[in-house]
Amino acid sequence: MSDAPVLGEFEHIVLLAILRLGDSAYGVTIRNELKECTGREPAPGALYTTLDRLEDKGLLTSSLGDPTPERGGRAKRYVKVSSQGMTALNYARRCYLRMWEGLRFPGAVHG
Repeated sequence: MSDAPVLGEFEHIVLLAILRLGDSAYGVTIRNELKECTGREPAPGALYTTLDRLEDKGLLTSSLGDPTPERGGRAKRYVKVSSQGMTALNYARRCYLRMWEGLRFPGAVHG
């Protein structure tokens, strides 16, 4: 067994969205990426609660950008996947690949 934290499915896709977005990852862009890639539109509260939980677990870090007039003077909270978050994602990927290995059923992508 690994010491990597176990990710829930939503935590997993949120971390992947953050990686895909790079330096432009903050709440709105993460929600848009999730919608584009998965068809899911999480409620803002659900996303921000998940971001807080991931940061509390040490799986991501956040920093505030400069306040902007179009946001009413509020700053964007940018997030990045931490090294511990990368460890958790890599562990999850290895587990999923091992579980998929050798499965054959209609509709599965084989390769």
